[in-house]
Amino acid sequence: MGRDYRGSVADLPAVSPAEPPASIVVVGAGLAGLRTVAELRSRGFVGRITVVGAETVPPYDRPPLSKELFARTEPVWLAGEGFGELADLADRVLLGHRAAALQAHDDGVALTVAAGTSDAAGHSETISADAVVLATGASPVLPAGWDGASALHTADDAARLRAALTPGARVVVIGAGWIGAEVAGQAAARGCAVTVVEAAPTPLYRQLGATLGERTRPWYAAAGVALRTDSTVTAVRPGEVHLAGSDGAPERLRADVVLAAVGVRPATGWLAGAFPLTPRGALRVDPAGRVTGAPSSVRAVGDCVDMAVPGVGLVPGGHWDAALTHPAALAADMLGQATPPPAAPYVFSTQLGHDLAFVGMPDDAASLVLRGDPEDAWTALLVERATDGTTGRLLAGFTVDRPRDVGPLRKLLADGARPVLDLARAADPAVQLRRAVLTPDRAAGPA
Repeated sequence: MGRDYRGSVADLPAVSPAEPPASIVVVGAGLAGLRTVAELRSRGFVGRITVVGAETVPPYDRPPLSKELFARTEPVWLAGEGFGELADLADRVLLGHRAAALQAHDDGVALTVAAGTSDAAGHSETISADAVVLATGASPVLPAGWDGASALHTADDAARLRAALTPGARVVVIGAGWIGAEVAGQAAARGCAVTVVEAAPTPLYRQLGATLGERTRPWYAAAGVALRTDSTVTAVRPGEVHLAGSDGAPERLRADVVLAAVGVRPATGWLAGAFPLTPRGALRVDPAGRVTGAPSSVRAVGDCVDMAVPGVGLVPGGHWDAALTHPAALAADMLGQATPPPAAPYVFSTQLGHDLAFVGMPDDAASLVLRGDPEDAWTALLVERATDGTTGRLLAGFTVDRPRDVGPLRKLLADGARPVLDLARAADPAVQLRRAVLTPDRAAGPA
């Protein structure tokens, strides 16, 4: 084997290996792991593939766990959704096994796996391969002192939560982000008394910023959900949640069910410092999944990564669409093939009676251009205004009950593009977004 990179901070490999690997081990049996295996096979890879997954069941779709908590009471198996059967695509599948350690070199890897999900698990083995793809996902954040809170991340979590959300139950959801709002609305519709507690000044503050987040506030009352912003949870005990308001005054909320929806942490702790991590604990990768500070035999994809995209910046993983689309470029590059351009960051949500989508990267300094009726269906365009104020560079878009703008936004922002818009035309909901784009040689044509 070649030089050991563990603990070093090496540059990303400039090019793919001259020869594709003959054997690959994929760590993670979720959407990103399954899509990686499927892409490798569809691109002609005939070598040996081993897949290691921590859960004991085949890959399933996670968004329905929160978006359709009551509508879909059984896991939505990815094989049944047209994504392929993992057992048919891989040569060996080890479910119910966790990755425990990794030794990686330019010419191969040695992965130690253990049966079970805890450090006390018994049987372990070491798997050798030419390359590894880390698709370990993320785990929900449960701060210390929140002993009475549960999380929603797995199908088992969803089953327990579903059983607890009975009519009349007092429910406290900590966090007014995507998942918190999705569950809160469904629990209220189920007849629960729901309170959402958010430390930030608005819902979706981290995801959208204060201005757009504030526009979602009325949705809570309309759905029968009490919203408490600027409130910090200090402890969660059986039957109650301890708060500190903006004035610091302590308060207690009675609760039969407490759901912690305050984000996830990339599942990278088991790597024990083998490779450098971003501030949120993710592996830093390029659009081909090559890991900063790692040998060429190591790739990563999905919720455990932050991707450095030219023209955009560091894009956090953690969303379904990234797990769906990024494996294509990773697999192509591993096999020495041309890579497709990176898709624009994209997240979707159904919450409190509204269908939402966010495309691109949020920017606190961006100006907002609204198109549509703010009381009905609308889109907010985040733009960098030119000095004349009539044009601006498109950075991102947020749609509310306006699906017709989602596809155009994804096309306009693909591959790190930031097209210049005629802002007056962009604000007109009757004008197609592509017709608002200005090019160096011509203005946008008529709608």
